[in-house]
Amino acid sequence: MIIIAKHKVEITGINTSDIKVLTDKEKKELFIRLKNGDKKARDFLAEGNLKLVLSILRKYQNRCDNMDDLFQIGCVGLMKAIDNFDLSHGVKFSTYAVPLILGEIRRYLRDNSNLRISRSIKDLAYKILKTKEEYFMDKGKELSNEEVAKKLGVEEIDVIVALDAMRDPISMFEPIYNNGGDTIYLEDQLENDKEKTSNWDITISLNDAIDELKEKERKIITERFLIGKTQMEIAEEIGISQAQVSRLEKGGIENIKRRIM
Repeated sequence: MIIIAKHKVEITGINTSDIKVLTDKEKKELFIRLKNGDKKARDFLAEGNLKLVLSILRKYQNRCDNMDDLFQIGCVGLMKAIDNFDLSHGVKFSTYAVPLILGEIRRYLRDNSNLRISRSIKDLAYKILKTKEEYFMDKGKELSNEEVAKKLGVEEIDVIVALDAMRDPISMFEPIYNNGGDTIYLEDQLENDKEKTSNWDITISLNDAIDELKEKERKIITERFLIGKTQMEIAEEIGISQAQVSRLEKGGIENIKRRIM
């Protein structure tokens, strides 16, 4: 049985504080041994990276009733990472393994979710995830949504919608912002029908202003404020720095303000 407490993880029969954590040098040596046919190296790599799985499980401790099953699923992702890792990519093993472990865990949670998602959207989402995973295994880097859309022959918006539909649900009482003062919760940002206004002229002006932005500004503003991506996620997707995303976002907002004021 797995018990995740605030500062430690307990697995029945195992003292997690005694689990060995491999150094980068040790991992490299073991991967070389594995490549040369040493099967025991695979076991050593698995045992030496269990804490990586456990660290990922912490964020799911309130979303799953059976952490033992989730641990096993996480280990499946770990073994996939070990079997497909290539030292020639020049990336750290943890950098490569985390997306694969997370992918297995998320697939398990989606398949066991009570939410009803249409079969066509779910099928597309699985194709997207498989395409991203295969590319990551081969190249050691992530595919952008635009690149995935081209590979699958669909519109980029279809990719975004499918992935968004498969996101883990969150509580209305989830804190979404705190700058040291009052916390803002998700429910605070939900529209209240009683307070709803029909200010269509502002909506139309805003849409027109967004349409007139430069392509990169429009993409960043849309993904930041409609889809909810972070600046870092957008930076990785379009291949620029987070600082550049921040500048373009600020410039886009200023351009929108000038057009609607």
